[in-house]
Amino acid sequence: MSADTQRAHARPTADVSPADATLTGVGVGPGDPELLTVKAVRILREADVVFVPVMADRVAPTATAGATPPGAEAGRAEATVREYVPADRLRRLPFALDDRGGVTARRAAAWDDAARVVVEAIDAGARSLTFATIGDPNVYSTFGYLAQSVRALRPAVRVATVPGVTAMQELAARSGTPLCEGREPLTLLPATAGLALFADALAGPGTVVAYKGWRRHPELLAELRRQGRLADAVLGRSLGLPGERIGPVDDTEHDLPYLSTLLVPARREHRGGKL
Repeated sequence: MSADTQRAHARPTADVSPADATLTGVGVGPGDPELLTVKAVRILREADVVFVPVMADRVAPTATAGATPPGAEAGRAEATVREYVPADRLRRLPFALDDRGGVTARRAAAWDDAARVVVEAIDAGARSLTFATIGDPNVYSTFGYLAQSVRALRPAVRVATVPGVTAMQELAARSGTPLCEGREPLTLLPATAGLALFADALAGPGTVVAYKGWRRHPELLAELRRQGRLADAVLGRSLGLPGERIGPVDDTEHDLPYLSTLLVPARREHRGGKL
């Protein structure tokens, strides 16, 4: 769809209302464009506008079509969907993704600003709006906060999600590590929740996956060593992207990206032992 066609499509008319609009969170996987589902590709291609998240310090909020400045660094979701969506239908929404301390003023302001951009597009006539999120929109995703904020402004807007492949699934597949067998539980947690939660999960009988290791990686490493789980652990960074690394956890890997994944498989002594 060209920019002219998009503007014509989004022109307000008397017979449309926010009740006709749908905001869909689309999971686009950990980074490899080939991991998008057929449904995800269809929804993205059919959308009037595709919103993508970006770090708040990279671009200011805007509702203008084609709001991706030349040369600006694309976020992971944007880099992935560019395989399927032309640049003139992508709009960046800045979020304070790296803030610490819960709901900071900067983080809340970013949610509000992003919601206003989406609402402006709806009020201009857009009826099929998508938000491309890495992984799955229902697993530690910014989409939930955006959807809540949009519905606070326009309660009639419908909200939907399309599931995506998660980083833990991709890391398990690429490293040949089954996530769970038989009666084993599977624990997924963010390292930002603190070391105690991670330590408790490691002491249990199942597989543990930690997202967002980043600044806490040395602490996680020390706990793995303390509980004798270091040898089996697998680390994935920048999955599906340039600079990707998949392999054992070691003392030299401290400069991790925010979106790193640590997989610690359950202890398995013999085939079928957990049935």
